[in-house]
Amino acid sequence: MKMLEYKGYYGSIDASVEDSVLFGKLEFISALINYEGETVQELKAAFEEAVDDYLATCNAKGYEPEVPCKGSFNVRVGHDLHLAAAVKAKELGVSLNDFVRNALSNAAQPVH
Repeated sequence: MKMLEYKGYYGSIDASVEDSVLFGKLEFISALINYEGETVQELKAAFEEAVDDYLATCNAKGYEPEVPCKGSFNVRVGHDLHLAAAVKAKELGVSLNDFVRNALSNAAQPVH
């Protein structure tokens, strides 16, 4: 899925055939921020305006804006995979956290 990016925030791109409109929402934060447009250019402009408005609203209310993907998350992998990863990490002489971080780094290239 292609995403929009602006000031470190990411937004989805979806379409409603019935309404002939493009729409999306900011991803990776809990606040629900939506935007829409009839063309790709309008959608991109609405996304950027939504990010700017979110940041301005947080600033005006004295809130710290949410940061997309804080760098920590829980993954449920089941007993067998958890045990296998822990054993492999121990064999390699690294922490389970480092083992998983390395596996993710090999599977996905970090953004930026």
